[in-house]
Amino acid sequence: METRVLGRTRKDVGVVGFGAWQIGASWGEVSEADATAALHTAAEEGVTFFDTADVYGDGRSERLVGRLLKELPHITVATKMGRRQEQLAANYNPANFRAWNDDSRRNLGVDTVDLVQLHCPPSAVISTDAVFDDLDAMVEEGRMRAYGVSVETVDEALAAIARPHVATVQIILNAFRHKPLERFLPAAREAGVGVIARVPLASGLLSGRFTADTSFADDDHRAFNREGQAFDKGETFSGVPYATGLEAVERIRPLVPEGMTMAQFALRWILDQDGVSVVIPGARNADQARGNAAADLAPLSPEVHARIGEVYDELVRPHVHHLW
Repeated sequence: METRVLGRTRKDVGVVGFGAWQIGASWGEVSEADATAALHTAAEEGVTFFDTADVYGDGRSERLVGRLLKELPHITVATKMGRRQEQLAANYNPANFRAWNDDSRRNLGVDTVDLVQLHCPPSAVISTDAVFDDLDAMVEEGRMRAYGVSVETVDEALAAIARPHVATVQIILNAFRHKPLERFLPAAREAGVGVIARVPLASGLLSGRFTADTSFADDDHRAFNREGQAFDKGETFSGVPYATGLEAVERIRPLVPEGMTMAQFALRWILDQDGVSVVIPGARNADQARGNAAADLAPLSPEVHARIGEVYDELVRPHVHHLW
């Protein structure tokens, strides 16, 4: 698998990573056996970057990733913190940071985490100097090797990369989310900040497997968060109305080259964007993990990229571009 430097961490990682939200919670039931198989298969297929968070299944995802890390200490693991309490700037303080970090290190079975990201904090947190002074102190204490910020909006991403020691920014980027291409990716390249592309398949829409009749379990955010009832609605189907997403998928489907799945096509579109370090699709089982890892294929043609842009402009842009 192709590798790229993960921003200011200076680590080389495979361009296709593993997003471990699905094996934690909020995606319906995923058995421990399936989750473990997905993780191991991803590693066998060349994945070296695994992204998790302390709140995914109240530590379940971290613990599963930690078991893999114990077997494969060469992999790079990133986690996130900051969603265990109400999203108030005052809660992003030294005591909470260390308590959350202690939980993550215990779950992962490490003294030092490779990368710790603030987990979509309020914008006010990113503009607070003391927050980043304390993150610097935690690096000096050996709690983590580097830190980054996971964001919802482009403006938050631009504010984060202005911080001199932010190593990475994680942002939603996919064929239904083009706004980061305009200012954020060029700015991240110039700053040397790594870009972690999350929600790459728009919660599965871009896999091409869903129809108007597809149903989701009650504990799946694709059932309970379409209007942002639990967290930012942009995390569910990238904020695109479900019917609109289905229509856009059918417009895109004929562009997929022979021998490539639609999911691989969607991942390849992201990898073609200059400045992306790693894309982190999730997987519920070994087959999905294997298919995702195989997305390290030849770049798509300029003509295909142009066609995707046309679909975005016509169908998707009015719903998402002004919001994030």
